Amino acid sequence: MEYTKEVMEHFVNPHNVGELENANAVGEVGNAKCGDIMRMSMYIEDGIIKDIRFKTFGCGAAIATSSVATDLVKGKTLEEALMVTNKQVIDMLGGLPDVKIHCSVLAEEAIHAAISNYCETTGIELPGLKKHCDGCCECCKGEE
Repeated sequence: MEYTKEVMEHFVNPHNVGELENANAVGEVGNAKCGDIMRMSMYIEDGIIKDIRFKTFGCGAAIATSSVATDLVKGKTLEEALMVTNKQVIDMLGGLPDVKIHCSVLAEEAIHAAISNYCETTGIELPGLKKHCDGCCECCKGEE
């Protein structure tokens, strides 16, 4: 399996890694098939993601996709962040092997889970936002 230089760069030198102490939004998702777990914490102010961090337990592709996903949403409005797709994550990494595409899906799901958490705790409603665990990800569908 070959990784692009972009994947390797984000794996070796991930951006926005760690736990955000003043987070007001946290989302955690996992994939039972591969064991990857992603946790994203955000600080959101006036509808803008001012800061974001991630902690990922998983392979190099999982770490790289988490890193890129945080770069893609930092400084964006909640609505803009919800439009980030796993395809954009893959494109920013110059591609992923087919067997690692699920890592980019987890990154997208982690963004949605954190924003969903924020909306639930603040009472904000965003059109099109799926509540976490309403069938939007593999862990919700009961897949093994």
